[in-house]
Amino acid sequence: MCLFASAGATSAHPHLFVGAEVTIIVDSGQPSAIRLDWFYDDFFSLLLTTDLGIDLDGDLSLTPVEMQTLQDAVADWPADFTGDLEVTQNGAPVTLGPKERHSVRYFNGLITETHIRPIVNIPDPDAPIALAVFDPFYYVAYDLRQPINFSGDAKCRASVAPADLDAAFALVDSLLGGRDPTDVGVDEEFPAVGAEFADKVTITCAQ
Repeated sequence: MCLFASAGATSAHPHLFVGAEVTIIVDSGQPSAIRLDWFYDDFFSLLLTTDLGIDLDGDLSLTPVEMQTLQDAVADWPADFTGDLEVTQNGAPVTLGPKERHSVRYFNGLITETHIRPIVNIPDPDAPIALAVFDPFYYVAYDLRQPINFSGDAKCRASVAPADLDAAFALVDSLLGGRDPTDVGVDEEFPAVGAEFADKVTITCAQ
């Protein structure tokens, strides 16, 4: 999505706030894909529609042409954008496929983006997997919505470990040498601390 491309080079952190709903798609007793629903807040939605020149009359609805403009913009992920989703098993990355079934909704002035990331391979089918939704540079702050949902043959359960925000902010303070995060200039790269602010989800499936 176009606005995410600037995440590493913008001063305010976090600047945008997005609700994240996670659905684990289960097939043959194992997670096979992850559906993400991103709920943009009113500021993010207004910023995007204004940037695209749509809904300029402010009636909180889009014409078919405007809706296509929004769909095209949100679907156009930059080549270096990995989707702000990390899945691991035993500390090692789990490979995810490109996004599928991408869609966008616009209702009452708010944008919701939905897509599915297939899980290419789980090395150990007997071990839990972990996931987190975060922007590495913490330009976007994701609020993980609970409960974690399951779809399909779901003999699985989810546990959520909340982020230690005190430790995360202390790390930012240490890395910035006490500087206010809003003082980081556009030509400076913000530390990759987003993972520290992310709630961690563990998925366990019964065999």
